[in-house]
Amino acid sequence: MKFISWNIDSINAALTGTSTRAGETRDVLHKIYDLKPDVVAIQETKLSKTGPTKKHYQALDQLFPGYQVAWRSSVEPARKGYAGTMYLYRGEYHPTVTYPAIGAPEPMDEEGRIITLEFPDFFVTEVYTPNSGNGLKRLADRQLWDDQYRAYLQKLDQEKPVIASGDFNVAHEEIDLAHPANNHHSAGFTDEERQHFTKLLDAGFTDSFRYLHPRETGAYSWWAQRVITSKQNNSGWRIDYWLVSDRLATKLQASTMIDSGKRRDHTPIMLDIDL
Repeated sequence: MKFISWNIDSINAALTGTSTRAGETRDVLHKIYDLKPDVVAIQETKLSKTGPTKKHYQALDQLFPGYQVAWRSSVEPARKGYAGTMYLYRGEYHPTVTYPAIGAPEPMDEEGRIITLEFPDFFVTEVYTPNSGNGLKRLADRQLWDDQYRAYLQKLDQEKPVIASGDFNVAHEEIDLAHPANNHHSAGFTDEERQHFTKLLDAGFTDSFRYLHPRETGAYSWWAQRVITSKQNNSGWRIDYWLVSDRLATKLQASTMIDSGKRRDHTPIMLDIDL
């Protein structure tokens, strides 16, 4: 099966926008569809609490004909139009869709950060992990989130194998970003965030990209949108992941980034696995 995950940074802008960036985003969506994925996970949808509009559904149906949609938005007391996740999956599948609360610090559970699809023999789940923020003001809560999320994945893993994706907002090792020496106190590369990601892997999960490409350098999934030359210079970070239960690691066939052209910010990541 083929899975694709992408932090899209506003699906409304992607589906209805008229800017150059919106056009670049739609080009990437066309590229994703052409790859014929079984499931597409989307983070940072930034939709209202009522979810996609009729216009959004029409656009999605044109871009991904035959796919079903599951979505989750930020709701009060969390910020409006913030975070949010979505799944597109082929119409022949009929997974059970759940929208878990993991007992995270308020209001993280209300920010629409996790959706899980249960298939007969495995779970597929996506996450948009909270960013520790400017000045690391959310780092303490982020660590509590990481603990609760790890416990949630472990609980799923006790039932059946897990395939987990998303924007985890952490570069795990120095090999996972272009300038590690300058970023040890930056959100996404603090010792605390990296240690918690190690704990997640040690809990029974495999970083699919690093499993298949143990020493590959310069492979990133995010480039700063505000820095015009970030992508030209490949000054990036690998903060988006496909994780699998350790017992699925030998079934991995490919774990790669999808070229998003000139578009900065996140690029989609793809997993091919023999299930």
